[in-house]
Amino acid sequence: MKVLLIKDVKSLGKAGEIKEVKDGYGRNFLVAKGFAKVATAEVIKEWEEEQRRKKEEEEALIAKLKEIESNLKDKKVVIKRKLGANGSLFGAVTKEEIAKEILAQTGYEIDKKHVELDKAIKATGEYEISLKLGHGIHAKVLVEVTGE
Repeated sequence: MKVLLIKDVKSLGKAGEIKEVKDGYGRNFLVAKGFAKVATAEVIKEWEEEQRRKKEEEEALIAKLKEIESNLKDKKVVIKRKLGANGSLFGAVTKEEIAKEILAQTGYEIDKKHVELDKAIKATGEYEISLKLGHGIHAKVLVEVTGE
């Protein structure tokens, strides 16, 4: 019996491979547990279509992320915070604040988990912040912290 593996199966193969297995193992374990489908021409064609569609979606996402990266690299995000008597900030500028300001000032929604800070921002000034956009694409944005 030929089966198309839907998920990786230890000691058998990886998802997308077509394997020849014994009938009982194929029907009673692989197909019943959702690890594989019987490899008919129609099932193989559907699998190939789904893989092609996933690849196109990923390529579109990568193109969008590269566009965001190129648009953010020459942007400056200004964050205004209250200052103490000696001119220092109350607390530190958080990743969440940076993400909110990027959304407000540029229109790009960045998850706070994707903002990389080397050390906490506790003083006014300009800081270059790295953003992990995904798929190995990193954007740099200039953040200026000023007092009110």
